[in-house]
Amino acid sequence: MNVLADFEYLIIGAGPAGLQLGYFLEKSNSNYLILEAGNTSGTYFKDFPRHKKLISINKVYTGYDDPEINLRWDWNSLLSDSEEMLFKNYSRQYFPGTDELVRYLNDFATYFNLKIQYNCQVSRIAKSGKFMVIDSNGNVYSADRLIIATGFSKLYIPPIPGIELAEKYTDVSINPEDFANQKVLIIGKGNSGFETADNIIGTAALIHMVSETPISMAWKTKYVGHLRAVNNNFLDTYQLKSQNGILDASITHIKRQSDKLLVSFSYKHANGEQEDILYDRIILCTGFRFEDSMFDESCKPELTINNRFPNQTSEWESTNVKDLYFAGVLMHMRDYKKKQSGFIHGFRYNIRALHSFLKLKYDHQELPYESIAPTPESLTETIFKRVNISSGLWQQTGFLCDLIVISDVEQVARYYQELPVDYIHDSNSDTDHYYTVSLEFGYEVEKMPDPFAINRVHKDDTNNASQSAFIHPIIRHFSGDTLIAEHHVIEDLAAEWVEDVHIQPLLEFLQNQLSSKVSLPTLASSTPH
Repeated sequence: MNVLADFEYLIIGAGPAGLQLGYFLEKSNSNYLILEAGNTSGTYFKDFPRHKKLISINKVYTGYDDPEINLRWDWNSLLSDSEEMLFKNYSRQYFPGTDELVRYLNDFATYFNLKIQYNCQVSRIAKSGKFMVIDSNGNVYSADRLIIATGFSKLYIPPIPGIELAEKYTDVSINPEDFANQKVLIIGKGNSGFETADNIIGTAALIHMVSETPISMAWKTKYVGHLRAVNNNFLDTYQLKSQNGILDASITHIKRQSDKLLVSFSYKHANGEQEDILYDRIILCTGFRFEDSMFDESCKPELTINNRFPNQTSEWESTNVKDLYFAGVLMHMRDYKKKQSGFIHGFRYNIRALHSFLKLKYDHQELPYESIAPTPESLTETIFKRVNISSGLWQQTGFLCDLIVISDVEQVARYYQELPVDYIHDSNSDTDHYYTVSLEFGYEVEKMPDPFAINRVHKDDTNNASQSAFIHPIIRHFSGDTLIAEHHVIEDLAAEWVEDVHIQPLLEFLQNQLSSKVSLPTLASSTPH
């Protein structure tokens, strides 16, 4: 094979994830290249979502001046050291359009002079010591490490007899007039399905939406990938008897009957009732999954979650292929339908942590940390400074956390920011003492009551701070995998923990916990090479 070039890192995909990792690799003077199939960055967003509106918020006016805290409500910007490269400079819309995001991503790549090879469609990936990436023109790129940042590119087709009669979300018409007076079935109850339904509410005679599971509302689950309010107008038309319907059912088969489509349903909540319904059109909105056909058998990654994701360690490395990593949406395997790793405002922090892991593992660079005095007063001050402004802890609640380790010998506390909780436990399973700092909601999804009628803890009732329902700081003391003690800072409506009712109980907690001697763990890679 004619190898064009050899790199430390090859990234496949110049979407937001590839660009974010490219930014960090460029900043650390690493030898890398990004391979992109399209002729620009962010090509996915040229086509999706189909109706050209993002559900990632862009809150320009927050009342704060600190750029770090403002990232809590800026879900589209990539992390960088430039105020100019913030998405608010490209759109003022709360739910911006996809064209603005594509323009932003391409300007980001240019501004930071990222090394990208465009029009490079990867056709095969092999591994023999190094990775060999072959493009459609027969060019070969060699790399020590490979990072896949392609997102989901393969439409999921459910195994339903007759499913070939359905139209696909990827290419169905988005002109509402094409559905005038038609009866339409949409398979899938995610945001793409509701986005599609909302577009044709005014023209279709009837719309049914179907999946085997009930709708999950984002406002209850706190997972932004569940149904969002911006897409849920359709629910009014269902509950207020406007000819539309939500079906919890499985489809046993689809058949053509004259110029109609006959769909046979088996209902989930009607004592096994079965029914046949005629439709004019069926639209498939069942989501996407990871495309692994480019890997040959020498490095094909193990898949998981119904073959939707590549299986990964807590460092986002393939569980079965050494030196193969995943960035962006694919990282969501570690917190699927729980946290925000499937979205820019979640995976941008994951990627910053991934870059630190790569530098630790391959270049022996310590993870970044701040040295502070190992006193309850100093730790309390640092913790509140972090939880009051951190965007990473805010976005990745309970998935990323800060880590505190203390050395009696050095008389110093090391404060590490925004590491995955699983990674910390994997790396410190033999460590006697360490502390984590996270922001979390108080209810598990299964136990969440009506989110608009929650009995909240009184603001001065610090003895019951652990009952706080809203987002609040939690500080945990571990020995290996064993939880020693846990402290909840009582919730605050503005999420500003600055009063004595917040500060004094944490100070007392740390005074008690630090009274025993602790040891400094060695933060080594959980899967050393």
